[in-house]
Amino acid sequence: FQSFQNVGEEKNFVFLSKKIEPSSVLETAPLFDGLKKELSWNKFSGPAFTESYCWPPVAQGYDVVVISHQGKDPFLYIPPVLTLLQLESDYQTLPNMGGVSLILCPGWKKAQLVFDLLKTYRKRCPRLHPMLIILGQNKEAASQVEIRGCEVVVTTPYNLLRLLEHNTWLLCRLCHLVLDEIEVLFSDTAEKVFAVLDCYKKATAQAQGNLPHQIIAVGTQWNKHITPLMKEFMNDPYIVITVIEEAAIFGNVQQVVQPCMNSSRTAELLKILDFTQRTLQKVLVCTDSVTEVEMIHKALKSNSIVSLKKHKESKCNTKCVLERWRKMHTSGTPAVLVVGDDCLQPLGITDATCVIHFSFPSPGVFRQRLQCMTDNFCPGVKDSAVDQERTKAKSVVLLTEKTSCHAPEILHYLKHAEAEIPEELSDSAARVLESEENEKFSRPLCASLKTFGICRNRTACPDRHQINLSTDMALNIADEMIETPDRVTILPLLIVHATNYFGRIVKKQKDQYTVLAKEMNDYFKVPEHRISVKIVEKTVLYGLCEEAIWHRVQVVETPAKDEDVCEVTIKYIDEGRTSQVNSDQLLHLPAEFQSLPPQAVEIIVCRVKPIDNEVEWNPKVTDHINHKIKGKLHHAKVVHTLGKTVWVDPMVGVTNLAILKLWINEYNIRSEILSTGFGTDNPEHIAEIQKLCRPVPVLNHGENLEHFAKEDTAGLEEVSNPQDPLIQENSAESCSTSAVPPSDNLAKPQCFSALENTPLNELSCSCHPQIKWFQDNETVTLMIQILRAADSKWEFSKEKVVFSAYSEGRLYVADLELYQSIIAEKSTCVIKDREAVILLVKEKKGAWCKLLKNKNVHVSLDFEHWEESEDEKPFTVG
Repeated sequence: FQSFQNVGEEKNFVFLSKKIEPSSVLETAPLFDGLKKELSWNKFSGPAFTESYCWPPVAQGYDVVVISHQGKDPFLYIPPVLTLLQLESDYQTLPNMGGVSLILCPGWKKAQLVFDLLKTYRKRCPRLHPMLIILGQNKEAASQVEIRGCEVVVTTPYNLLRLLEHNTWLLCRLCHLVLDEIEVLFSDTAEKVFAVLDCYKKATAQAQGNLPHQIIAVGTQWNKHITPLMKEFMNDPYIVITVIEEAAIFGNVQQVVQPCMNSSRTAELLKILDFTQRTLQKVLVCTDSVTEVEMIHKALKSNSIVSLKKHKESKCNTKCVLERWRKMHTSGTPAVLVVGDDCLQPLGITDATCVIHFSFPSPGVFRQRLQCMTDNFCPGVKDSAVDQERTKAKSVVLLTEKTSCHAPEILHYLKHAEAEIPEELSDSAARVLESEENEKFSRPLCASLKTFGICRNRTACPDRHQINLSTDMALNIADEMIETPDRVTILPLLIVHATNYFGRIVKKQKDQYTVLAKEMNDYFKVPEHRISVKIVEKTVLYGLCEEAIWHRVQVVETPAKDEDVCEVTIKYIDEGRTSQVNSDQLLHLPAEFQSLPPQAVEIIVCRVKPIDNEVEWNPKVTDHINHKIKGKLHHAKVVHTLGKTVWVDPMVGVTNLAILKLWINEYNIRSEILSTGFGTDNPEHIAEIQKLCRPVPVLNHGENLEHFAKEDTAGLEEVSNPQDPLIQENSAESCSTSAVPPSDNLAKPQCFSALENTPLNELSCSCHPQIKWFQDNETVTLMIQILRAADSKWEFSKEKVVFSAYSEGRLYVADLELYQSIIAEKSTCVIKDREAVILLVKEKKGAWCKLLKNKNVHVSLDFEHWEESEDEKPFTVG
């Protein structure tokens, strides 16, 4: 294995399994001339760095694995694969039909993107006939698919396996298999991918003639399943990795996290160096400050450890340090270099065998430090006893109580590298993530969480995943809009996707918006009433005519420049959609038309989600539902409400037979989605929404149920059966549909007497303060981090401490169950400007091994006040 890199620019790092001559210029790239002309015509700026290394082996038909930050870009493989398709001689052994190139994508959206990209090159590539195969679960759809000629098939693992049930011969013609976003394929659908690979392996073994066979795997991260992919299904593949930390995983770099106190880092470092000194390793001790470099160097010198030092203020130049670094090791002396992070790049060291992270690194610094060991990356299959000999390089992170905000990123990488994770790092990362989640408090509630009850990647998701009462409950659906949750009439007007709409709840008796709309139309019929607006202001309501219908609109965005006529973004407050119009189209809206609250509500159909673990609905389903329901009346059962959002189950399309005073049920939206084959059951949805909102008060509209039933159910009973067809749509629907109990039936939390008068909704959305603790022989001190606490309350019992206070408008509550007993009447609490200090008197003198019975990530040991005796065991954090 060989490693090449340009250490002057980290982005130009590359790790190769075999030598490759890169093609960095389009004119000399291994692509056919027609494609080069097309790319040049489109002003293609590449090949990019990774493309320059992976295109040559792909274009020559070799098996290739590519891991890069650009691993999601289909251009890593499309141009060289198209080049291969033009080599007709390879397919002469296929009479009357060509070979098949198959691109497996992680989901329908990526498959669509790849397919659209392939279509743009059909003019220059006569042998290119791309075909997108996205099938539902309906078996007849798979049986109707026909593949003729030399095709490029783009699909997903789930869809391919459905297709293979009816077209097993497809893999016999398969020449080029591309695994797009390999880390996603293996993390989400590993079993499906290996099932496809097994079928492919059997098919190629039975294939007649000398067909070319090639597997290309591209992605952004290394995955443990890539190793069996290479061993069992690839033929001596070329491996191209341009991400340092992923190369470290492939190179079996041992990742170690060593917890210690900040004050004892030097002692821990000496223990580690004691081992490395005996094995003649080349060790870098990396830190982020000049002071620490000097301090470490002095400590090593006082412990008779010969070491070098280099920081930005060092008198010794880079060349001198490098020469001494090399001489130390060749002379049989263990090489130790204490170095500041800002000197790593100028030094360009790549032959270290161990890097000790004395200061906790950011992700960028972590990559720089790992790069110092690239000469000792040892690729190979991990194999218990042999593995210890192969793993030459080691990375040791010193984890202290002052771990930085980068803990989640480093934790994520260490988990990815399958390193042993200490509890302290998980706790630190959890605190940082909670803090980041709190910073999202002003963001909208996550759409995926609302629509499906789950968000797949909360860390990367920009939106919040907890209830914000001031936002979510600020514009509640008016009580009169929902006469009874068991039956509301809904008019969907904007279809976001298959299960998410905006529209209005229509009242049976004298609908207020219907009255308002008529009054507005009558008012604006008079030309003198159409008063243009000279200055358009944000958040102000205006009138707008659209296709002879007048709407109430609110300006949500205006251009930065002041112009007489400008384009502004508006929201139709009674429909939920947004649009852009010229400011001169907006008219003054009289106050009497502004008194009715905005009528648009968000509607979410429950208990159905996309098949194949997709995170978005296939456009086919959304288009079908849009055509089916937009602008038509529906009856629905409300199972939950939050602000201006209603969750419904079921939602049924209806037709009103006014003469007979009957409503006819035409279709059920959930059943309609399931019938497309692209939707599946989501039984946890309602429970997850209730869990998210618990115990936010739920609107109770049941008091009007009797009136509604008398008014409208008689006709329904005559049409179908004595039972309500909306609720008893079928046995399967009825079994899994559950109504939300009214707010007065919600379980009240076990509150202590000091908080009995605190509103329930405030308790439910309270925050837990950060707490540090320390002890002496007789007392335990808790320091609760809370700024300018107001309305503070506390209560002590024998084995429990409860504290609450407001800070900057938010309620903070700590309910702590103690590991041992205290004397409650002697314990005290003092409120200071930046913290609350609680002094607990122990019932029995002596050291506590921990504070709480159950672990709490918000509670940690205060190392600054802890002086451990020699015979004393360390305390457990929390």
